[in-house]
Amino acid sequence: MKLRWVVGITSVVILTACSLASPAPTGTSGDVVQGTPREDVPSALDRIDNPALPDPLVDPERIVSGGPPPDGIPPIDEPTFEATGDVDWLADDEPVLALDVGTDSRAYPIQVMIWHEIVNDTVGGRPVSVTYCPLCNSAIAFDRQLDQRVLTFGTSGRLYLSALVMYDRQTESLWSQIEGRAIAGHLTSSELDRLPVQTVTWAQWRSAHPDGAVLSRDTGVTRNYGENPYVGYDAAGSDPFLFDGAADPRLPAKERVVVLGGEVDPVAVTLVRLAEARVLAVEVEGGEVVLWSAAGLRSALDTEAIADGRVLSTTGAFDPMVDGRSLTFVPVGDAEFTDHQTGSTWTILGRATAGPLAGTQLRPVQHLDTFWFAWAAFRPGTRIVA
Repeated sequence: MKLRWVVGITSVVILTACSLASPAPTGTSGDVVQGTPREDVPSALDRIDNPALPDPLVDPERIVSGGPPPDGIPPIDEPTFEATGDVDWLADDEPVLALDVGTDSRAYPIQVMIWHEIVNDTVGGRPVSVTYCPLCNSAIAFDRQLDQRVLTFGTSGRLYLSALVMYDRQTESLWSQIEGRAIAGHLTSSELDRLPVQTVTWAQWRSAHPDGAVLSRDTGVTRNYGENPYVGYDAAGSDPFLFDGAADPRLPAKERVVVLGGEVDPVAVTLVRLAEARVLAVEVEGGEVVLWSAAGLRSALDTEAIADGRVLSTTGAFDPMVDGRSLTFVPVGDAEFTDHQTGSTWTILGRATAGPLAGTQLRPVQHLDTFWFAWAAFRPGTRIVA
């Protein structure tokens, strides 16, 4: 396994500094809602154990440097977008993060996210941060609004349980990405609202959103977009980077899982199990969620070229209720589904494309495709669905 962002810290810092003088990137972008001003409070980024701050929620000694300094992995604060039809640099099976807010549909290619980890954006008029932690393979979108604040996030350069630790620029509190919670600083214990985000193939997203917007590679910095700086990181039997948590022996550390629920009833299904079944109905926190799997998604953490990564599968999680009745589904072909009740055809993105329910969109349920070690460390009581 090569972690080139660790051995190349110097070049990362130089590139970040050079980007300050770079011309504004070209492309199509909306008006990004700016963060509120920096507040006059002590910074946990400077000193986690400052006595003027609330007690951290975790042992400060376990929040460790991952190598780069703050924003050494530069977040994207002024994202630009291309129209779906103008994108010619993504392979059909490459992974993209799909986010819909109202009628605003956007794709965030992993080949860009893997080098930046955070995009501060505004989607459907809503300030959001779209985040991706390569070390946990966790993609999560957050609402940037917290009480009267609008936050913007950067990469702290630190890890907690091998997972991305973000910081907000308004108070410089430290946030656990997987939890969406401030673990140190002025905003300790605050939590962000999440927005459902789905990892799908470029071809799947392109077909569903011919008029959508795609995060551009014109980011203001120079990176080898399309290449994976974590070659071999998801190899079976490999160890997580700088992980000091208690390993849960029920599954291998790097087993890919689809997880649902929160602290009350966390649930995990292995990607292998879901790929075999294609459709699984799972009870979570007293309600039913339907999980789908479709073939074709490439791993972004395998080979040097992301487009050449081994083939995995796309997942989706949805509420099966439509017009007061619960639908049941079966797979059709490699990437579609049909319901028993009406015979309508559905895509992996939860939209009916044919039949009596054509045009209907299932309500997406917050779920996460990640590694077992990462989820189990934060949710040790997780129930595994066999």
